[in-house]
Amino acid sequence: MSVSELLLVEFDEEMKKTRTTLERVPVDKKDFRPHPKSMVLSKLAPHVAQLAGFGLTILTTPEFDFAQGSFKPLPFESAAQLASALDEGAAKVRAALQNTPDAAWQDNWQLSSGGKTIFKGSRFLAYREMFMNHLVHHRAQLGVYLRLNEKPVPATYGPSADDTMGF
Repeated sequence: MSVSELLLVEFDEEMKKTRTTLERVPVDKKDFRPHPKSMVLSKLAPHVAQLAGFGLTILTTPEFDFAQGSFKPLPFESAAQLASALDEGAAKVRAALQNTPDAAWQDNWQLSSGGKTIFKGSRFLAYREMFMNHLVHHRAQLGVYLRLNEKPVPATYGPSADDTMGF
């Protein structure tokens, strides 16, 4: 089994869990933040929805410099819009993931901003740390935002207090 085939199973599960979380984001709480140092919901939720696009960048380029990019943050319009953006990005990442040969996982990949290195390592490590772990981290933050706003938190790696998955 190739590296990509192994990662596709995880990718599909994480996208499914992320979509469920985004579907529950309350549109009427755009300015919510649990702490002054926290992102507002209207910034965090679109960030999660757009992270799949970053996965595509890692899989299809040797590097990314924020200062050279033309990234435009997704506006927060609705939970359905966020889920749709995730779906669109995830479809592109999934296709790229299927087509990533084993040898490409060892290629060097770099993330920088204006020439200052943020990450430098293998494409595999960039995919895992800068994309997948990053997505899971921010999805977990969204779970806290949901809980603090009395919205049901979806099950992720087992049942939540709201979704028992039959347990």
